[in-house]
Amino acid sequence: MSDGEDEELVFHDEVELEDFEYDEDLEAYTYPCPCGDQFIITEEELEAGEEVATCPSCSLIVRVIYDKEQFERDAQETKNKEAAKKAIKEEA
Repeated sequence: MSDGEDEELVFHDEVELEDFEYDEDLEAYTYPCPCGDQFIITEEELEAGEEVATCPSCSLIVRVIYDKEQFERDAQETKNKEAAKKAIKEEA
């Protein structure tokens, strides 16, 4: 999103990524929405620099506060570990 678009958005809140829960099935981070559903932002969106988590049940949105460079390093480290585990299983 460009900075110009951010000015038009009204955020319900700003939430640090560490306060979200990671859902492995969705490959996304979730955070409780006041409507009873969850704000959702995917790993792919975060990797692309997105910082808006949306709720599928209502119109509320939150700004996700995170360090994009740190997130990318952590994501790459996780992918490397998963690849190593897969390689070990294939060797067995």
